[in-house]
Amino acid sequence: MEIGVVGLGRMGGNIVRRLERKGHRAVVFDRDPAAINALADSAKGAKSLADLVKSLAAPRAVWVMLPAGEPTEQAIAELAQVMSRGDIVIDGGNSFYKDDIRRAQHLSGQGIHYLDVGTSGGVWGLERGYCMMIGGDKEAVARLDPIFAALAPGAGDIPRTQGREGRDRRVEQGYLHCGPAGSGHFVKMIHNGIEYGLMQAYAEGFEILRHAASEKLPAAQRFDLDLADIAEVWRRGSVVSSWLLDLTAAALAEDPQLAAFSGIVEDSGEGRWTVLAAVEEAVPADTLARALFARFRSREEHTFGDKLLSAMRKQFGGHVEPGTKRG
Repeated sequence: MEIGVVGLGRMGGNIVRRLERKGHRAVVFDRDPAAINALADSAKGAKSLADLVKSLAAPRAVWVMLPAGEPTEQAIAELAQVMSRGDIVIDGGNSFYKDDIRRAQHLSGQGIHYLDVGTSGGVWGLERGYCMMIGGDKEAVARLDPIFAALAPGAGDIPRTQGREGRDRRVEQGYLHCGPAGSGHFVKMIHNGIEYGLMQAYAEGFEILRHAASEKLPAAQRFDLDLADIAEVWRRGSVVSSWLLDLTAAALAEDPQLAAFSGIVEDSGEGRWTVLAAVEEAVPADTLARALFARFRSREEHTFGDKLLSAMRKQFGGHVEPGTKRG
């Protein structure tokens, strides 16, 4: 298939590369010409959003992969001015789900389909594939199924879950049509809220392990523990094994003291939205709320656990701390 991609950052560029590997054709645009040039061997570059739309055959599909908020709003508004009835706009970033509902309603008046695609995979998506949570109408989702199938990780070597007979097989490939507009980013929002909680649990656990040698403890209770080795052994058969633990082990093996990190932990916004959703639904979410507040606290005082959180964010998403130069 042919698709336009707007935004060629850490994930956008790799989405194009993965699609090209699977035989699809991409027309791309980014405000940074260098980002377009980096894909010149495989994708056709456009000079503007209007030029990108003109370069695609109708009915068109354009995937927007920009930061949530004003950059995405502006891009979608500009695309709406030059796209036609039957075209599809996809927001694959981390937009707020209520914004998706508003955009979908507005674009539907022009006959333009809108899909919100919560996309998880970070900088590893090129090789591992992307887990996708999709919101929007069935017709548009079905039309773009070859694109989603190409981006998804596939079943791999994960055993099938017993009792899933008769259910949507796309889920086992790593992508799901969650429901109407907004539902994809809503599910991804909760995914990221859970991610905060999991990361915080690892961070606090390793903080306790690190302080096991504290002079405040009786001598017989002091343990000088190798955190990198503990992370590694937990990866192998432990109940708490996970990809986040894999990334933790990699970070500690590379830098056992995490000296390269200050411990300032940013949040993408989705953790905040998750807590707000819990408040609106009157659902207790103590762990997720505390994990979010711990990130706020990290900006005033920094612990080893905060450094571990920063290290995990860099491992899976390429996120760098404020004031740190990108490599």
